[in-house]
Amino acid sequence: MPQGTISAMVVKRVAHCFFSSLCSSLLSELVLLASTFSLLLIVQCTTDASDVQGLQVMYTSLGSPSQLTNWKSNGGDPCGESWKGVSCDGSAVVSIQISGLGLSGTMGYLLSDLVSLRTLDMSNNNIHDSIPYQLPPNLTSLNLAKNNLSGNLPYSLSTMISISYLNLSGNSLSQSIGDIFTNLARLSTMDLSFNNLSGNLPGSFVSLTNLSTLFVHNNQLTGSLNVLTTLPLTTLNVANNNFSGWIPRELSSIPNFIYAGNSFDNGPAPPPPLFTPSPPGKSRSNHSRSGPGEHTPSSSSGQSSQSDKTLTTGAIVGIALGFVFLVVVALLAIVFCARRNKRKDTGSIASRRNHTGSTINTSIDVQEQRVKNMAAVTDLKPPPAEKLLGDRLQGNSGSGKRIKSPITATSYTVASLQTATNSFSQEFLIGEGSLGRVYKAEFLNGKIMAVKKIDNAALSLQEEDNFLEAVSNMSRLRHPNIVSLMGYCAEHGQRLLVYEYVTNGSLHDVLHFAEDGSMTLPWNARVRIALGTARALEYLHEVCLPSVVHRNFKSANILLDEELNPHLSDCGLAALTPNTERQVSTQMVGSFGYSAPEFALSGVYTVKSDVYSFGVVMLELLTGRKPLDSSRPRSEQSLVRWATPQLHDIDALAKMVDPALNGMYPAKSLSRFADIIALCVQPEPEFRPPMSEVVQALVRLVQRASVVKRRSSDESGFSFRTPEHEAIDVSF
Repeated sequence: MPQGTISAMVVKRVAHCFFSSLCSSLLSELVLLASTFSLLLIVQCTTDASDVQGLQVMYTSLGSPSQLTNWKSNGGDPCGESWKGVSCDGSAVVSIQISGLGLSGTMGYLLSDLVSLRTLDMSNNNIHDSIPYQLPPNLTSLNLAKNNLSGNLPYSLSTMISISYLNLSGNSLSQSIGDIFTNLARLSTMDLSFNNLSGNLPGSFVSLTNLSTLFVHNNQLTGSLNVLTTLPLTTLNVANNNFSGWIPRELSSIPNFIYAGNSFDNGPAPPPPLFTPSPPGKSRSNHSRSGPGEHTPSSSSGQSSQSDKTLTTGAIVGIALGFVFLVVVALLAIVFCARRNKRKDTGSIASRRNHTGSTINTSIDVQEQRVKNMAAVTDLKPPPAEKLLGDRLQGNSGSGKRIKSPITATSYTVASLQTATNSFSQEFLIGEGSLGRVYKAEFLNGKIMAVKKIDNAALSLQEEDNFLEAVSNMSRLRHPNIVSLMGYCAEHGQRLLVYEYVTNGSLHDVLHFAEDGSMTLPWNARVRIALGTARALEYLHEVCLPSVVHRNFKSANILLDEELNPHLSDCGLAALTPNTERQVSTQMVGSFGYSAPEFALSGVYTVKSDVYSFGVVMLELLTGRKPLDSSRPRSEQSLVRWATPQLHDIDALAKMVDPALNGMYPAKSLSRFADIIALCVQPEPEFRPPMSEVVQALVRLVQRASVVKRRSSDESGFSFRTPEHEAIDVSF
C-alpha cells in the first residue's frame, strides 16, 4: 500500500475518533445555541407595527400586485418573511426598492408612518395620481422617476432634512417648483427633468449648498438662472425650457453645463455695477467638488453617523465571525456523527447560518432611533401668512410698497373681450356672483373661455397695482382641480378675469336644478367630486405659501367637466375684497348657509372656515338638499342643523340620502362619508381637521372599493350601468 494512502487513512481515523468523542457533547451544545439564536431571530424579525401598516396600505394602493411576492394586505412580518424589495435593520424597515416591476395604482396614504425608512425607490413603474402629501420624513434617497405621477412637489419635502438624492424625472408633474428647499442642505443630486413644471426657479435653491448635480431639462421653466450662481454644481442641464436673460458668468465654469433650447440673450452677461458686493456664499473656486460616488443613493448616509456606529459595528462583526466559526466546526461534527445514518441536515444549518449572519444587530439602538425619529416629525403646515407677506414688503423710510411679481397670465384688451362675448350680451351670460357676471367668450382662434366682468361697485379696488398683484398670484395657482386663470384685462377702468371654460356647469346646478334627471350624479361620482375638491383646498391651504383661504367655498363654485371631474373656481379672489364689512355685506348673501359659525358671529375667516364650508358641500352631495331651503318645514330649512344630529344614526342616515340615487349606494361608504362630514362641520374651528386629513380619509374610502364587481343582491355593494359610462363598481 502506498505511503500516502496509509497516511490519509491514519489522519481520517484520528479525526473520526476525535469527533466521535466530541459528538454527543457538541451536539447538545449546538442544539442549545441554535435554539438561542432562533429565538433571537424571531424577536428581531418582528417588524414594527407602524411599518407593517404603512406597507400594507402601500400594497393595497398598488392594487395588491403579484409581483410583490410575500407582501400582504393584512398581517405579515416584512422583515421576517423577506417581502420583495424590503430591507430591514432589526425590526425597522429602512429600504424599499421595487423599481421596474410594472406596478400601477397609487403610492398610498400612510408613507409618513415609515419613520425609519432611508431609501425609497419606486421608479420605472406605472404609478399614477399625485405624490402623497406626507412622505417618509427621514429619507436620504427618493427615486420616483419614470411613472405617471401628476400634480406638484409635495410640501413635506421641505422637512426631509436628511435627503441627499431626489429623482422625480419622467413624470407629468406640473405647476411651479415650490419654495421648499431652505432646509435641504444635504441634497447633492436632484433630477426634475421631463415633466411639465413651470414658473421660475425658487429662491430657496440658494440653500442647496451641497448640490453638485441638477437636471431640470425638458420642462416649461421661465426666468433666469441667477439663483444657481453660488451652488457647487459640477453637472447642470437646463435645456429645452423657457429660461431667458443672460447666462450668469459663474455658471461658465461648470464642467458639464447644457443649456440649449432656451431664450437666453446672446453674448456674455454684462459686468456687475461698480462697488457691488459679491453674492452671499462662497465663490465657485472655493467649493469642494464632490466625488463621483457622492451623487448616488448608495452614498446618501451622512458622515456624522459613521463615527457613532464604529464600535457597535466592530462588535457585531466580531460576534458574527465567531458564530460562523462555531457553526463551521459544528457542521463538520454533524457530518461525522450523522454518517452512519446518512442523514443530511447541513442545508438547513447553512441556511440558518446565512440568515442569522444577515440579521444580527443592536435592536435597542434601532428602537431608540425610532423614538427620536417620531419626535422629529414636524408639522407640515406652511409658515404663517403674515410672515411671508411681511417678507414681501420693502421700501424706504418705512414705506410699504409691494414687490411686483411677474404676471404669467395673458393680457387682453377690452375690445377683444367685447368681440368674444358679443359686447357682453345676455345670450353669453353663464353665471353671476357677488363680484360680477360671468360670460362665455368665443375667440376667433376657436378657443372658448369664461370671462368674469368685475363690478367695481362690488369692491373697493384702490390702485391698479393691487389688482395686478392679485392677478399675478391667482395665475400661479396650478392644480388639476382648480380653474386656471388664463388672462386678465385692466384698461379704461375695467377689471376682467379670463378663466378656462369648464363644460358641464356647476355642482349646484346639477344637484338642484337638473329636474329632467339627465345629470343625476351616481354615488361614486359624488365621492370623486368630494375628493377632488378636498385636494384643491388642501393645495390652497397647505401647499401654497402663504396659505390661500378661499372664503367663498360653495357648490356653485365647483365646476364639472365632461368626465364629472371637479374644478374649484374663484380661488384667490378674496384678495380683491380686503374690507371685512364689505365682504360680509356682499359675499355673505350668496354664501349664507355655507358660512362657519365664527364668521357669521365675528367676521373672522380662516382655513378652518373653509373646512366647515366643505362639510356643507359634502352634505349637499349626500342629501341633494340646499344649505338653506325656506320651502321646507322650519326644522329642516337649515341643512346643517337638520342633518348633523342624524349623521351617526344608520337608520336616519338612510332616510337622508338624496332620493335621486334611488337607493343605489353602499351602506358602508355612506356611513364613512357621514363620519367625515361630522368632523368638518363641528362648531369649534380648532376641532375641525386640516384638509390633508380630509383628503386621506376620502382616499381611504375610495381605496376600500372592491376590485371585483359584486352582484346587485350583495348587501354591501353592487354595480350598475349608466348611459354615459361602463359598469361602475360602487362598493366602497
